[in-house]
Order: sequence, then C-alpha cells, then structure tokens
Amino acid sequence: MNPVIALVGRPNVGKSTLFNRLTKSRDALVADFPGLTRDRKYGIGRVGGRPYVVVDTGGLSGENEGIDEYMASQTRQAIAEADVLLFLVDGREGITAADEAIARELRITGKPVHLVVNKTDGIDAEAASFDFYSLGMGEPIAIAAAHGRGINALVNTVLEPFPAPEEATEEEEEAHGIRIAFVGRPNVGKSTLINRMMGEERVVAFDQPGTTRDSIFIPFERDGQPYTLIDTAGVRRRSRVSEAIEKFSVIKTLQAIEASNVVILVLDAREGITEQDATLVGHVMEAGKALVVAINKWDGLTPDQRDTVRHHIELKLPFLDFAEKHFISALHGTGVGDLYAAVQRAYDSSMLDVSTSKLTDMLEAALAQHQPPLVHGRRIKLRYAHQGGHNPPIIVIHGNQTQRVPGSYKRYLINFFRDALKLVGTPIRVEFKTGENPYAGRRNTLTPRQQYKRERMMRHIKRSKKK
Repeated sequence: MNPVIALVGRPNVGKSTLFNRLTKSRDALVADFPGLTRDRKYGIGRVGGRPYVVVDTGGLSGENEGIDEYMASQTRQAIAEADVLLFLVDGREGITAADEAIARELRITGKPVHLVVNKTDGIDAEAASFDFYSLGMGEPIAIAAAHGRGINALVNTVLEPFPAPEEATEEEEEAHGIRIAFVGRPNVGKSTLINRMMGEERVVAFDQPGTTRDSIFIPFERDGQPYTLIDTAGVRRRSRVSEAIEKFSVIKTLQAIEASNVVILVLDAREGITEQDATLVGHVMEAGKALVVAINKWDGLTPDQRDTVRHHIELKLPFLDFAEKHFISALHGTGVGDLYAAVQRAYDSSMLDVSTSKLTDMLEAALAQHQPPLVHGRRIKLRYAHQGGHNPPIIVIHGNQTQRVPGSYKRYLINFFRDALKLVGTPIRVEFKTGENPYAGRRNTLTPRQQYKRERMMRHIKRSKKK
C-alpha cells in the first residue's frame, strides 16, 4: 500500500502550500493568516517516483480551547494515521516556543520525523536552518514550498526507506484480472453489492455504518474472467468518527482507488447526493480511474422520487457525463448483473491503444470544426497528436503557443476525442507540448510526426497496390 505522509507544525508555516505542491492541486486553501486549515485534508502525492497519501493538518498552536483544541485533535489523528511525519517550521521567523513543544510531542510518537524548514526563498537557507538543530530532530531540510524549491529532494529523502512498489508482470495482471474498487459512504450497500455480484457471503454485510474496517482484496472469477474486488471502509463525516479504528477509512479508500483499474461508486438513492459523495468523486477523478456509478436502494422508490434522484445527479455531478449510471438494488439483485458489462466497457476504454496517425487525423478534424483562438493576433497552432499513456488515456498534442490554450478549448478537445474514440466510463486527459520534440535525439526512434508521415505513406502504398 502507498505510504502515508502527514504534514504537521504550528499554523501558518506553509503546510497547505506544501500539500498543494505535493498533490499538484489547489485543494487546500492557502492564505497568509494562521488557522485557515481546520480539518484533515487528504490527497495523493504526485511528486516523486511513486504514489503516496498526503495528509494536511490545521496545526498545533499550543492552545487547548475552542477551535485550537479541535485543530489539535485533528492533527493528532493525522499523526496516528501516518507512516512518516514532516514537521514544518518557518525559516523566516526562526524557532519558537510552539515549535519546541511540537518537537517534544512528535518525539514520543516513535514515528520517523523529518524537520522541514520552509519559506527559505530569498534568504540564506543554510543560516536559516542552523537554529533548528536545537530541536533535536535531525538535520533540517530547507525548502520553499511556494516556489517549489527543494520539493523533489525532500520527497526522495522521505520515500527512500519505503520499498518501491513491484511492477506486476503481464501474467500476474492477467491472473488478477480487472481490479474493481467499491467506494462510497458508510451504509450505502458496498459489501451487500459485492456479496450479490459474487453470489456468496464473502464480506460482512449488515445494517450498521462502518462495518468494513479495512480494504479487502477478493480474487474472483466469473464466466472465465478473473477479477479482484476491493471492498473499502466507508468515508463518513469527520464529526461522526467516534471509534479510533475508523479514522483510517479515508486513507484506505484512497489507497484502494489507486490500486484499482475501475471504480464502482455506490450512491444511496434514498439519501440523495451528499457533499461526501462529491468529495469521493473528486478523488476518483483526480486519480484518473475508469468509473461506473451504481445508484443503490432503487427498489421501493416512487416514480416522483426516482425523477428527483435523477435530477440531483445531473445537477450535482454534471462532470460525470462520461460514466455509465446503473440504478440497482444490491439487496434484491435488480440491475446488478449489468455492472460486469459496464466495468468491462470502462476498462477497455481506459486501456485503449490508438495510433499516432489516427489521433492526428482526429486532431485535424477537430481543428477544421473549431479553430483555436488568436493570442496577441497570432493563431495557436496544433500540429499533431500521439498517445501518452493509459488508464486514463492521455493524448499529447504538439504545437506552438500551447501554453496559451484556454481551458474552454481544452475541454472542447477532450469532448471531441472522447466522442471520436467512443470512450465510455473513463476520463481522458489532454496534454500540450511546445517547442522541441521530446523524442528528438533518440536513436532508431521515429518522432510522432515522422511516425504519422510513415503511416500515411504506407496507406498510400497499399491503396496503390489495390489499384
């Protein structure tokens, strides 16, 4: 499983800025005053050679009243969840009494701690770090989270003790089959759905939220097709987390999403779409996983109630137009059998291989239908496209001024490629490259443009032979 890294320290030392930098997102609010982050915030780390879970915290201020007490409680829960701790301090302000108190508290946890001196941009980082040796937390690591300086070296140092995940061979992948993660809030029927899909009682399922304590990997075969089903602990409101063991549920869910090929998001038709559902969808989208939506407990609803549920899904989750939605009853089995075909379609779309020539032809068709906008009187030029990866499909487009492509035109291209490739159940990512070709200089390797010309020439030769 992916290691868990918690960011701790007093308020306003840059934890949320570092969280955003590590996750390559803007999920954590950032402003220049303390106490902005109150709850724990989770994300998947994208900097470094392997994935990991990052937990942002509100911080430890030393106060034990009101919101400070709540923030301290949230931070201590994050410390309990973590495999390694990053103790952030402010290089500009120097060491404080609160830093010393936090250092004493972290020492007794027995967990690996890295002392990180932040905000060292524009100052002598070595001199700024010198005072912090007195905390007795080892050699300080100087960074500037706001500008991204020192982040890669920090991540490499933190992850070095953890074994790199082993790459599964093609034979192992085939043996495990499609890995399906079932995610959703507690008590929406994930375990019941798994039991129904397998036709046996393999996971505990009864009407009590939080029954599943950990992610469970279940090998399974149906009609000769192997699967690995992943049951996860439900993600619930933090205010309702009372038992200590349940605080691991968010992390286990994130790890299960990362380990999967396809995610089945289970919603409760009788409770409607909640904020927690939208948060879960955000994690799945960020991970780029293929997705099937199962709206459970559909039986017993009146036609008016069903219309209301459909309306709420369209209203609150409009960005899931690419995902198939199935209205089911896990308890009675209605519609459950259709999920296997939906999973297969989503998986096939996410693993689709497309030639450079075909993608470039599609790009030319998209340009003919809708040209990129002018920038300072010059037209953005997009020349050719090639595939950059799978799960999700990544399309890399080369051209001039690509850094100026507006978000609206990027969304147009995403929708165009999705329709042209007939993708279903998987997000699609479009990346832009400007300037020199990344494949130039490699021996015996054709550039995407050369590959495109070669394939067109071969088609021309074949047509000539037929004539």
